[in-house]
Amino acid sequence: MRKAAYNILPGTEDILKNMGEQIKLARLRRSLSTELVAERAGISRASLWKVEKGDPSVAMGIYAAVLHALNNLDKDLLFIAKDDEMGRQLQDLNLITRKRAPRRDG
Repeated sequence: MRKAAYNILPGTEDILKNMGEQIKLARLRRSLSTELVAERAGISRASLWKVEKGDPSVAMGIYAAVLHALNNLDKDLLFIAKDDEMGRQLQDLNLITRKRAPRRDG
């Protein structure tokens, strides 16, 4: 079976690695073993290690399951793109109406 190719930008790779490290630190702060977190998340330890490395081939649902296994940290996913400043600016550009000169009577 051929592995899927991913076109991940370097900046996005850095974000995933940072997120994986933060997940690992959250697990360690809670003194939870990889075995326990993997069991709670319903995944293998190898998958958990991939999550903690920020592997882009891991499905988003697995990241969510691991975050949930760390005492409901999956609720933090609700903050993703919540304050989409650029999207709101683009939307507002389409909402602006042009002002017209007043009508002349006569």
